[in-house]
Amino acid sequence: METLKRLRVAGIVLVIIGGFLLNPADTGLANTIASDNAIYQERRNHSSEGIGKFYMGREIAKVMGHEGAFWLERPSREAEERPSKVVNALDLKPTDIVADIGAGTGYMSFRIAPLVPQGKVLAVDVQPEMLDMINFMKKEENITNVEPILASIKDPNLPTASVDLALMVDAYHEFEYPREVMEALVKALKPGGRVVLVEYRGENPFILIKALHKMTQKQVRKEMSAVGLQWVETKSFLPQQHLMVFQKLEG
Repeated sequence: METLKRLRVAGIVLVIIGGFLLNPADTGLANTIASDNAIYQERRNHSSEGIGKFYMGREIAKVMGHEGAFWLERPSREAEERPSKVVNALDLKPTDIVADIGAGTGYMSFRIAPLVPQGKVLAVDVQPEMLDMINFMKKEENITNVEPILASIKDPNLPTASVDLALMVDAYHEFEYPREVMEALVKALKPGGRVVLVEYRGENPFILIKALHKMTQKQVRKEMSAVGLQWVETKSFLPQQHLMVFQKLEG
């Protein structure tokens, strides 16, 4: 009789434990359902604007597809984002090789191209449809120093030590594999090469951009430091965005 009681108690305990393990709502840890070499975490509970994948505490935003190309080319963009000021702030030399990462329609690439007449702009994107638009505009405007490059989600496909400056405008927060992309990009930079990120200010709740499409300066600096980039300065002349400058250490 005593043995039967013990078996019943043990059975109840197993049912409770089993229920606990099978019910993720009962534990905060169970919200994390997968990991990728401990760099990324995937969570069941996440923002509808994100992909459910987290990097260094930040949820990665969904990519804006080529269907949103008209948003990139909207007439109000100059007033809202001051892209002409961004280009002027890059301090480019005529011979510079510039990588426009997440180039989209080439909006920034074509504005940079006249400043590097002896250099070129590598317009890098993962969407072939965006590169088709860039190729069309190249022919329309007879621009010869913009080179479209198809990237993968993990690699910008740039030669080692070939780039003087890499620019990412409202793009980095959407990278599905930010660590891998940035590690490859650091290899593509020349010694002393620079990385410039432009992101909507995550610190400011009154900037009317969806939360996952904004980043705080603190978060950006943490993520860039993880791949060996040194923060140089943050420029605050834009109405709603940070312009953050990082550098690859020489040697």
